[in-house]
Amino acid sequence: MNQLAEDARAFMAATADVAGENIEEARKRLAAALKSGKGVYSRVREKAVEGAKAADGAVHEHPYQAIGIACGVGALIGYLAARRCFRNGD
Repeated sequence: MNQLAEDARAFMAATADVAGENIEEARKRLAAALKSGKGVYSRVREKAVEGAKAADGAVHEHPYQAIGIACGVGALIGYLAARRCFRNGD
């Protein structure tokens, strides 16, 4: 996301001296999209941090259940991967 924002800012700087109604409109839309994207990125990041903290708290409160669930999910993924490899002849 940061690289995309940097590229967009570089594009806006590179076209700063270019005149034209279409270019100016495109620059305005790009600036608005950058501002909107920054807000969305911030909210998504906050939600991800909140979710990670909640998951960390749940694992600390119920470690044995977390280990059991992780083992079960790992076994299911291993079974499905092995079945697919066996079926494909890999």
